[in-house]
Amino acid sequence: MKELLLGIDIGTSACKIAVFRKNGEVVATANGNYNVYYPKPGYAEQNPDDWWEAVCKATKECIQKGNINPADIVGIGVDGQGWSAIPIDKQGNVLTRTPIWMDTRSSDICDRLNQEIGKEEIFRVSGNSLTAPYTTGKVLWYKEHLPEVYQHTDKILQSNSFIGYRLTGKTSQDICQSYGWHCFDMEKGAWDDDMRKAMGIPEGFLPEISPCHAVIGTVTKEAAEQSGLVEGIPVIAGALDAACGTLGAGVLHNGETQEQGGQAGGMSICIDSYKADPRLILSYHAVPDCWILQGGTTGGGGVMRWLEREFADYERAVAKEIGKSSLTQFNEIAEKVAPGSDGLIFLPYMSGERTPIWDPNAIGVYYGLDFSKTKGHFVRAAMEGVAFSVRHNLEVAEEAGASVEVLRAMGGSANSLLWTQIKSDITGKPIVVPDCDTATTLGAVMLAGVGVGLYKDFQEAVDLTVSVKREHTPNPEVKEVYDRNYEIYLELYENLKETMQKSGGK
Repeated sequence: MKELLLGIDIGTSACKIAVFRKNGEVVATANGNYNVYYPKPGYAEQNPDDWWEAVCKATKECIQKGNINPADIVGIGVDGQGWSAIPIDKQGNVLTRTPIWMDTRSSDICDRLNQEIGKEEIFRVSGNSLTAPYTTGKVLWYKEHLPEVYQHTDKILQSNSFIGYRLTGKTSQDICQSYGWHCFDMEKGAWDDDMRKAMGIPEGFLPEISPCHAVIGTVTKEAAEQSGLVEGIPVIAGALDAACGTLGAGVLHNGETQEQGGQAGGMSICIDSYKADPRLILSYHAVPDCWILQGGTTGGGGVMRWLEREFADYERAVAKEIGKSSLTQFNEIAEKVAPGSDGLIFLPYMSGERTPIWDPNAIGVYYGLDFSKTKGHFVRAAMEGVAFSVRHNLEVAEEAGASVEVLRAMGGSANSLLWTQIKSDITGKPIVVPDCDTATTLGAVMLAGVGVGLYKDFQEAVDLTVSVKREHTPNPEVKEVYDRNYEIYLELYENLKETMQKSGGK
């Protein structure tokens, strides 16, 4: 029966492809890797054509692994990382590598606009503070530093809309990813022409805004040949990866919250009324008539990947012999350390920091070292530091009027029982872990399924596809030590931020 849905997720370190049945069962998955380029301090770039090449390769692999007839795929959903700024010309050529969400090169431009236009006015329209990681500053950076690129730009695309363009030949801008632009009226869900003009952004750069589940076109003959798909499959506009992950975790209603454990960390709270706070990130949800109030930290699962890469030579060497991956071994040595890591505290600001401090000069810190500390202390303190950043964001969100009762965890970090329990203990919130390890691509295919009529609505999509595999509840016995360390965590940044500013994040 022709009831298969294909999901494409453009992550930071790789694209993920998954084919699902209507009931959410995964038929096959495949990944495609690509590089992040760091040509200068504060720069973080990717080549969108690398994304497309990886998508094509992984899609073919997925089809082969699952013995899938591409003609049985009835819809394609695409999600991706936020805050891209992909300039294409009228022929669809990519004109330069896009700065990604970690890139802070446009800080000076954003500071100038905040002064000239007024940061309060920018926030009033967009619901977000103007800072360097967003799309806005990156595009204006092109204008000042890459005038040839700016001059030949026809449209600026986001990560998912670029893949949508390669699949269909149609440019698009979903309402969820529009939050990257500060000339987007967050309350009305439309471009604000006065702010666009004040910022000097050409009207033509901005594609028409679409609902996330809207069909933007169908797979072209050329795209089918490159990707192994068949011509004519409907492709929907898609959404931000965090929004699709939120949907894929089963978050549909006011107050339901997704806890993100991918490369970046954070949370996404579904709200049914407009609530903006300059310390947080606000976007439309992938689901109509809802927003998601987000906290986003640069130090999520990427912290553990960094630790593993730099300090797990021994664990990698014995992994095959003992039948345990290096990350599993890291969990085991961290579990032997007492909650609170015997006073070792970690600030997870590994690429500046986003919410709620918005400081591109913030840097990672281990505090509390002495000769008693072990590798296990370093690993556990890193887990706790990331959890402290989630708590910090949740507290700010609650101050803004968002109510959070339960977290629904997703991403690679959710596979660690220890790390998930630490997050529950530190935040004081129960955590539910959905059964699907591919929540983000599941959210993307839910959009596709609703868009092509396979599901009657989003509630049916969630009811059919999302189940729970385990739950965590906070342990009251560790609350005191975590509360004490959390206060030190907050004080450390306050006491060090001037020093970080002087050192320029180095």
